[in-house]
Amino acid sequence: EAYMAGMEKWVAGGGEPRKVASVASFFVSRIDAAIDAVVRDRLEATAGEEERELLRSLLGKVAIANAKLAYRSYQRIFRGERWEALASQGAQTQRLLWASTGTKNPDYSDVLYIEELIGPDTVNTIPMATLNAFRHHGRPRARLEENPDAAERTMATLDKVGISLDEVTDELAAKGVRLFTEAFDKLLNAVDARCRETSEPTADRATYSLPTDLEEEVTRTLEDWGVAGKMRRLWAGDASLWTNEDESEWLGWLGLTGESAEYKEQFQQLSQKIRSSSFENVVLLGMGGSSHCPEVLRMTYGTIDGFPALHVLDSTDPAHIRALESKLDLTKSLFIVSSKSGSTLEPNIFKQYFFERVQQAVGNANVGDRFIAITDPGSRLEKVAVRDGFLRIFSGNPSVGGRYSALSNFGMVPGAVMGLDIVDFLERAEVMAVATSSCVPVDANPGAKLGTVLGVLANHGWDKLTLITSPGIMDLGAWLEQLIAESTGKEGKGIIPVDREIPGPPEVYGDDRLFVYLCLEPARDPSQDEAVTKLERAGHPVVRIPIADIMDLGQEFFRWEIATAVAGSIIGINPFNQPDVEASKIVTRRLMAGYEDTGSMPAESPIFEEDGVRLFTDKKNAAALASAVGDDKSLSGYLRAHLDRLGPGDYLALLAYIEMNAAHEKVLAAIRHAVRAKKHVATCLGFGPRFLHSTGQAYKGGPSSGVFLQVTADDANDLAIPGQKYTFGVLKSAQAQGDLEVLAGRERRALRIHLGADVRAGLEHLAAAVHRALQS
Repeated sequence: EAYMAGMEKWVAGGGEPRKVASVASFFVSRIDAAIDAVVRDRLEATAGEEERELLRSLLGKVAIANAKLAYRSYQRIFRGERWEALASQGAQTQRLLWASTGTKNPDYSDVLYIEELIGPDTVNTIPMATLNAFRHHGRPRARLEENPDAAERTMATLDKVGISLDEVTDELAAKGVRLFTEAFDKLLNAVDARCRETSEPTADRATYSLPTDLEEEVTRTLEDWGVAGKMRRLWAGDASLWTNEDESEWLGWLGLTGESAEYKEQFQQLSQKIRSSSFENVVLLGMGGSSHCPEVLRMTYGTIDGFPALHVLDSTDPAHIRALESKLDLTKSLFIVSSKSGSTLEPNIFKQYFFERVQQAVGNANVGDRFIAITDPGSRLEKVAVRDGFLRIFSGNPSVGGRYSALSNFGMVPGAVMGLDIVDFLERAEVMAVATSSCVPVDANPGAKLGTVLGVLANHGWDKLTLITSPGIMDLGAWLEQLIAESTGKEGKGIIPVDREIPGPPEVYGDDRLFVYLCLEPARDPSQDEAVTKLERAGHPVVRIPIADIMDLGQEFFRWEIATAVAGSIIGINPFNQPDVEASKIVTRRLMAGYEDTGSMPAESPIFEEDGVRLFTDKKNAAALASAVGDDKSLSGYLRAHLDRLGPGDYLALLAYIEMNAAHEKVLAAIRHAVRAKKHVATCLGFGPRFLHSTGQAYKGGPSSGVFLQVTADDANDLAIPGQKYTFGVLKSAQAQGDLEVLAGRERRALRIHLGADVRAGLEHLAAAVHRALQS
């Protein structure tokens, strides 16, 4: 039917029918092998002689009977008027192809499936041994149309004894496709230069502890990826693996590790130049994908002997900027302005601020020598860097998105500047690139397996990816937060990453958590090991990823990038765009434009005020809270009403637009853990505005399961931005207001608490109010 429909369409479009040929393939001997096995099992369990006789009559008969009836159907189809109309124009008949025609049972004739299947318009794919046997003693005669009544009786007997041919052939087809896929993969690998030139990949040491039903679903999904050749399609840039939009344009990161040799000299020269300089500090000015990897490198490897200390600035909080600047001797500091597009607001104003400050310290002639740019070719930042005489300009790859850029210049240039052996780092990462390539079967592919687990579990409601990281690599979680949240959280779907929650007892977690334990083996934390073991024993899904050496961090970057791409395909989204990140930017730009016109931000009216602490939200959320708070119109009453909106499968996100420091994080962490203990929900903590370029995408575009508590404060000492009418404090305020407006516009459950100018006191007041709210 499919062949004739296709031929009719082909001919109607002017195609030449004589150029088209087709076969329909049928297993033969495999059917008898499968049916005979079922028959023998039934014979052992059956006492009745009549039924035993019927069963014995089926041995070695079903495959040929099935083939003869198929051939009769074929003749009926290709003798009608519809086919004759095509044949008159030169169309070739479709032919039946008999596959698996070597005799597998030694009790049967070794030429059984050749002699019985001879007929016009057929093809027999004969194994060599069977062909030689037929040449020796085969009897060539057209038997295919003989005894159709006997074939019908055989099939009727099969039905009578209750054996389903459909079930048998469905299983054979699935097994056959797997076998053919494996064989075809071997063929493709043999001609794939990457597969030929690489040694055997390192075995995946990750372990998976999953509930049985989820494990079975993961296995089925991995089999589908293998059968459909999806890893090969991923590496080939096949956009139909995702949403068939622009995904193929964003896969340049797949080749980054293999380019290490090309950049070997570049990185070595850069490191040598920095080592011989007088720089004591290097400051990375970036946001999102441009800042997270450098921050991981800084916190993982620290300050390397002979090289300057690396700092990362990705906050517009005035206190945060002042605290960083207080650590610097501007005459001995190097600044890296990092922005893929070159037009991201924050890196550009950071550059404006520090360029003027350095200019004041070293003079006009020398200021450019203190700056490096990393940006895509032709960007606005590149033009500024040329104009201002920057020391170096490093180009990004336009086909590599920001959050996938860790192993590109955006991550590796800061690493080289801080003294990291980038060549070794990338060569180690290449080991994972090989292990996750299409040359490796999916069930042994570290990226494919992890991504399948992430995607399958997210689709079944286990969408809170809880990261447990060894102390020596603790900041890897912040990088993973952006990669996972910004890549998967959209169209109402996605994975919510949970970073830096202290592991608790199994009973404080709901049935929506997948735990991933990234364990740096040389520095294991026994308390973490014990906590993870308890979670496993309690039945929570747990993935353990051991990391043998701290220099293997690049391997994890690549593993998780592959896994995220795979998970995105399984979830059914485009993992390379970030449609909802732009929403907050648009509102922020509107608020900033209004400030530049009027000199003030739009007036806001709090829904409640107590001891200098004010609460803000939109009308819909305000009405819901007013209804729930009842007579307890206090800060703790409103917080109780807000936190009571948390239900099973929800998560709390604390969005703190205050200085990011250890003291503030400690108070906020205590709040999140108190909520987890009481509500048994996942909790997230992010400092603004940096999370806007990270988890903010999932908060607005992902599943509507978040309850948001935004924390803002007055800036005791604001900071001017050279060349701008607004200050850092005004910008941060606009970003917070824009964030809340977009959350409300997406009908998220959101509340802002404004602390006033004394942030420390305000946080303590908030913590006490949350404690009372949870007790009531």
